[in-house]
Amino acid sequence: MTTVTYNVPAIHCGHCTHTIEMEVGELQGVQSVKAEEATKKVVITFDAPADEAKIKALLAEINYPAEGLLTL
Repeated sequence: MTTVTYNVPAIHCGHCTHTIEMEVGELQGVQSVKAEEATKKVVITFDAPADEAKIKALLAEINYPAEGLLTL
């Protein structure tokens, strides 16, 4: 299991956090997603078949691009 934290500056409200948590949470292999409005960070725990490339691509697709991996 892998846990990553991304900086996502596009998070501005509760709707943003809800959208990220719902969309990313539907990826196969994702165990948990926590988006935080105050810090503009998203913490994701996942296993295969999910991977960083799929997660980052989905975030960009839903208009919340990750601007950097903070932890791995």
